Amino acid sequence: MNQPVVKFLASGAFLGYIPLAPGTLGTLWGIPVFYGLSGFSPAIQAVASVLFILAAVFLSGRAALAWGRKDPPRVVIDETAGYLASTCWLPFTGLTVLGGFVIFRILDIFKPFPIRKIDRELKGGWGIVLDDVLAGIFTNILLRLVMAFTG
Repeated sequence: MNQPVVKFLASGAFLGYIPLAPGTLGTLWGIPVFYGLSGFSPAIQAVASVLFILAAVFLSGRAALAWGRKDPPRVVIDETAGYLASTCWLPFTGLTVLGGFVIFRILDIFKPFPIRKIDRELKGGWGIVLDDVLAGIFTNILLRLVMAFTG
């Protein structure tokens, strides 16, 4: 895969090039993907999410090499993958869209343990993506708790 294509995909169609809050912009890409997957069975959602995460690992690793940085801020596909983990197997509602977005961004920015440990210790595409996926899993659990107590 050539570098321009890798950079295009890893940067979320160049959203990562915008200097103001590229991670937040990358997370926004997750909303239409969440919507698109929400009509499918849980099994298809899981398979699609895993395939997206694996593609994000590959593209993030290649983009990091191309830009010569461990975790380039232009790479935002990891935030999209994390948002997918945040919303996997949840209904597409205002609460899940907005709550998932806000909780995920907070966890991704502050990186509480063990998210920060993964971010620091894993290398390449795995290190770029898996901290976001773990933040997404935590977000998914928190959203389920909110839904259980509010609905």
